[in-house]
Amino acid sequence: MADSAGGSPAPVRSVAHRRAFEDAVLPVEGHLPAFDGATGWLHSEPLTPAGLRGRVVLVDFWTYTCVNWLRTLPYVRAWADRYAEEGLTVVGVHTPEFGFERDIDNVTREAAGFGVGYPVAVDNGYRVWTAFANHFWPAIYVADGDGRIRYHHFGEGEYVMTEMAIQQLLGEAGRIVDPELVTVHPTGLEVAADWATLRSPETYLGHRQTTGFASVRHLVPDAIAEYPPAGRLALNHWAPTGSWSIASHAAVLAEPKGRIAFRFQARDVNLVMGPAVRGSAVGFRIFLDGEPVTTSEGADVGPDGTGIAATQRTYQLLRQRGAIAERTFEIEFLDAGIEAYCFTFG
Repeated sequence: MADSAGGSPAPVRSVAHRRAFEDAVLPVEGHLPAFDGATGWLHSEPLTPAGLRGRVVLVDFWTYTCVNWLRTLPYVRAWADRYAEEGLTVVGVHTPEFGFERDIDNVTREAAGFGVGYPVAVDNGYRVWTAFANHFWPAIYVADGDGRIRYHHFGEGEYVMTEMAIQQLLGEAGRIVDPELVTVHPTGLEVAADWATLRSPETYLGHRQTTGFASVRHLVPDAIAEYPPAGRLALNHWAPTGSWSIASHAAVLAEPKGRIAFRFQARDVNLVMGPAVRGSAVGFRIFLDGEPVTTSEGADVGPDGTGIAATQRTYQLLRQRGAIAERTFEIEFLDAGIEAYCFTFG
């Protein structure tokens, strides 16, 4: 997402590298800030640095539509489960990017769906984010039993290093920890990107941040306009077709049968979207190089290439199973009222 830290994860380290890491002393990077700026909590009463003293604390900044965070989540969940009895407390800090992510019902629903059962500070005012001087989703900070931050990592990857830091700080606290690392089995949006073939970046559709807009009609901000069918697109360019309002935050469909085409190269195509009106639903179908998708559908698409957007979240639309090359993805919305925020790829 904006200010997100993506990128290719680092490879698994050698045994010699692990021994060198274990022999090193993690530096003190500061002290664990308070969470008193949180606007609410899930799964816990409000937590404080003083109340967490004696425990190793992993703070994970997230926002539920961020695909970079989603791909780190299997590890964070596994660490929370594996090391809780050994003295680790995981604290998620949900700092929203999009307006709908400020809705506590949305956050509660998505946290449950993703299996986030550890304490979560709801940071709608960005006060916890500011206290940590944070700039990224996802971002991890690990504090020792004395409340001193000793390790951090921004973005995806470095899972081995992060877990070894957890183990080292638990060891400093006198805990005996099995050095074997966790094993995860991600599915859907949580599966790591195919970094070797990925050539398409996160792309926002609202006019405030958009790049790659390539309709034959110029973009008309904040007003309904009719966009003609797209011609051939260059890589990482997109174009709407139909009656759309390109607002600052999202592209909003005014009439049924509108489309968005995107020229991309990646294994996966995801789209942050949802109905503008709570309780409504918008049907859609997807196409690849002009043909209906029937064999490479994502987790949110049926075998006939159709799906329904009923909540505002990240939808996995395409997961290719064959060779990855530059192709044209297109989504048609059967109903008006969709808000399309951001494409991400994997």
